[in-house]
Amino acid sequence: MSYTTMPTYKYPRPALSVDAVVFGVDGVGLKLLLIKRKAPPFKNKWALPGGFVQIKETLDAAVRRELHEETGIRPTYLEQLYTFGDPGRDPRERVVSVAYFALVRPSAHALAAASDAADAQWFGVDDLPDTAFDHRDIIEVALKRLRAKVRYAPIGFDLLPEEFTLAALQALYEEILERSLDKRNFRKKIIGTELLRDMGRMAQTVPPARLYRFDPEAYARLTKLGFNFEL
Repeated sequence: MSYTTMPTYKYPRPALSVDAVVFGVDGVGLKLLLIKRKAPPFKNKWALPGGFVQIKETLDAAVRRELHEETGIRPTYLEQLYTFGDPGRDPRERVVSVAYFALVRPSAHALAAASDAADAQWFGVDDLPDTAFDHRDIIEVALKRLRAKVRYAPIGFDLLPEEFTLAALQALYEEILERSLDKRNFRKKIIGTELLRDMGRMAQTVPPARLYRFDPEAYARLTKLGFNFEL
């Protein structure tokens, strides 16, 4: 009979974890999802959803599992952000964390804290509580990535309903970039990209406004032709 054993190493090895920075927009500003830790270290402290990677698990699978276990969320947009490995970032042991950022519509997800999370809540990015570990540093890196990338890639549409008005789209960009945009120039640029599909219907707003939808097939086709999304 043969046995499969784990190899032994001469030198100690760090543990590997994942953390997720989940952004959302609810019409009154950019939001960030945090969980309240159920156990030490930093018990009852707010933190990013995340945890240790299982031995036969990919990083993407690990972060999706942790997100669903701790918050109930299954994001459609998830991107690897950066690796954080300061030797003192975790008081338990040497832990290297691979951080991700995700974009979701808060209204489309019911939060359900479980596993290592005692609670899960949305916070305004300008009104965050004190956070555990080095999570504030991770959040700052994610904010910079989001605010840069939203200007050259159409990731902002993942934060909107499938159908939206140009006013809602402009408000989204203003919330992320934290500045006002000229209405005429914004609409001229976004319509000029040819990435929006006119749905031929009007939203029940005052005054009524035309509804649009992002066209991912058009974006894929134009990208192959050298198109650059830029706002």
